[in-house]
Amino acid sequence: REAGKDGRMDPLVAAIDQGTSSTRFLVFNAKTAEVISQHQVEINQSFPKEGWVEEDPKEIMQSVYECMERTCEKLCERNIDVSNIKAVGVTNQRETTLVWDKETGEPLYNAIVWLDLRTQSTVERLINKHKTGLPISTYFSAVKLRWLLDNVDEVAQAVMSERAMFGTVDSWIIWCLTGGRNGGVHCTDVSNASRTMLFNIHTMDWDPELCRYGTGCFLLRHTGTKPVMSDHGLLTTVAYKMGKDEPACYALEGSVAIAGAVVRWLKDNMGIVKSSSEIETLAAAAGSSYGCYFVPAFSGLYAPYWEPSARGIICGLTQFTNRNHLAFAALEAVCFQTREILDAMNQDSGVPLTQLKVDGGMTANRLLMQLQADILCIPVVRPTMSETTALGAAMAAGAAEGVEVWNLSPDHLPHVTSEKYEPQINLEESEFRFARWKKAVQKAMNWETTEPCCNANGTHSSLYRTL
Repeated sequence: REAGKDGRMDPLVAAIDQGTSSTRFLVFNAKTAEVISQHQVEINQSFPKEGWVEEDPKEIMQSVYECMERTCEKLCERNIDVSNIKAVGVTNQRETTLVWDKETGEPLYNAIVWLDLRTQSTVERLINKHKTGLPISTYFSAVKLRWLLDNVDEVAQAVMSERAMFGTVDSWIIWCLTGGRNGGVHCTDVSNASRTMLFNIHTMDWDPELCRYGTGCFLLRHTGTKPVMSDHGLLTTVAYKMGKDEPACYALEGSVAIAGAVVRWLKDNMGIVKSSSEIETLAAAAGSSYGCYFVPAFSGLYAPYWEPSARGIICGLTQFTNRNHLAFAALEAVCFQTREILDAMNQDSGVPLTQLKVDGGMTANRLLMQLQADILCIPVVRPTMSETTALGAAMAAGAAEGVEVWNLSPDHLPHVTSEKYEPQINLEESEFRFARWKKAVQKAMNWETTEPCCNANGTHSSLYRTL
């Protein structure tokens, strides 16, 4: 499929997909959107303290290099010239925050992952939300940067001597790949910038006032060229901007902190499953959670609640409950969280969604897809090629000015086959299960905390919540 009708090789476009738990490099045929070659490497996470989540910036870059090298080796084995790769797009875990030294090229601290909760006391001091389209939350990059400035001497000293570079993961990757300390390009795009809390989504520029401060599931709905502000706990974000002279397009977004990560937790922390793929087998064997509900609020609750003090809870246990039921409840938890976001999105837009299009690693789980259709009461559509996030990054890169090997006009887009999952339970049963889930969420939000928590200055104090 790589060669065209005239015998010449079709142009190829690649994408770096750097996620919370793994890095991938994929090469696509720009004419057919077919995946020609790919490689994936897992990323380690560290948890130095309760609520803290970090990753090694050097490990992130090493995984990028390894994925690129192995993918290119696979191309060479198939006698495909890597020079046919005309552009590389980047899609990445957003909000994860890095600071590095532009003179040495060395990271000044670990990357603080988007799930991290250490900045809660900083969040409580910030109140302005309207310019950024974002609620104030530990989720976003600016509060993580503020913590680094206040708590890491190396960062503060580098800022004073004008050696510090701040960025999200895309910035770090691009800077390293374009030369690093020897002329590397320090840049980002508007979709990542809009998640920092330093970018004004109305003027499409960094905001001087906003710049003066003292592993997930995401549902996006395109809202056009004007930002729609949410009244139901969603984020207003920049979806994309396809060129310097093109208008920005906006979206409403709901974020679930723990989706695929709940499977990893069952595997790594609890030993309930030996591999991520095993959860579908266990859940299918149960066929139901039998009244067991799992709210995986390991890092608080994101949209639509924005409650960082919420904690995970499993309720409805009986002597009959076994690991199969817990596996089923974990999958249902992903679906219930998606339902809450979809309901909020329908209320904000006034136009109910008639189907949900999905992609990503979890969509390989057929039981999960059916559960999602049942709980939403609308069809779920899954493309047979699940890597559409990377495909989108590759298409944008291939369509860029000066590259132009990918035509994004509707009549030139390749056809991507898909599979549709129709709801198979009645509305009453779906609503009953969702109502039980909502009760479990309220218990998670009202959990009494007596553990010490870390302030922005690194000291500890006890937080007591009275029910």
